[in-house]
Amino acid sequence: MTYDLTNRRVVPLDLDGVTDKAGLMDRCARALALPDWFGRNWDALADSLSDRTVWPEGADGRGLLLVVRGWRAYADARPQEWATAQEVFAEAAERDPALTVALAVGGSAEHLTDQAGRSDRD
Repeated sequence: MTYDLTNRRVVPLDLDGVTDKAGLMDRCARALALPDWFGRNWDALADSLSDRTVWPEGADGRGLLLVVRGWRAYADARPQEWATAQEVFAEAAERDPALTVALAVGGSAEHLTDQAGRSDRD
């Protein structure tokens, strides 16, 4: 289990290889451990992101940081779907300040910096 510096539960949402909405919904369901009844549509995703009772264990009382990575290929392939996904993420985060959705702009975790600000290349 991972937590950020504000003690929110950090959940990575890896979209590498996702080419359509169905793939996005499957990755969301897996990353967030959503219940079987998750409807795999935009409204269901918005509802799930806004419903702390279905958030991953450890997030309900602390908050949730969803880090979306590997999203660029999907955004390029399906720009309208990606725009809708961003709207869903933004609206859910606006509804609940305990939710933050961050789009990772970098490549792999190999280039992340540690808490002191040093990268693995230093």
